[in-house]
Amino acid sequence: MSKRAVAYFSAGGVTAGVAKTLSRLSGADLYEIRPAVPYTEADLNWRDKHSRSSIETNDSFCRPALADTGADFSGYEVIFLGFPVWWYSIPAIIRSFVEAYDFSGKVIVPFATSGSSGMGRSSRDIQRLCPGAKVQPGKLLNGQHADGELKAWMDKY
Repeated sequence: MSKRAVAYFSAGGVTAGVAKTLSRLSGADLYEIRPAVPYTEADLNWRDKHSRSSIETNDSFCRPALADTGADFSGYEVIFLGFPVWWYSIPAIIRSFVEAYDFSGKVIVPFATSGSSGMGRSSRDIQRLCPGAKVQPGKLLNGQHADGELKAWMDKY
């Protein structure tokens, strides 16, 4: 079995719950992606075009600072990368994360949670930011999933 990690960003706790389940089921190491400046509830108000999340999403050059850039992903072959879907793609903090580390030669398997959309262009956007990685199509993990189903999905990688 390859050495695997589950790295995730969670704005409201939903993606964190999924990430912890995936880590537990697979034995993969768990890593939380944290912004240097945590998001407030007002920052996450997608209905407000002036909220932090809206502004970051609309600026493709935005790279929010990470709270930690000292993690060592060199020993991992597969990275399960979790996030909430924001406007049919990855949050800006995920752009910061994937550009902060060298994922060349690694398999990146996106997983996401969303209140109203699918994965959108998430995998494509990650691949664009990590040209040396093998980015997989990914999976939307809303709601309840049987442990066996999740483990079988992860075991493909």
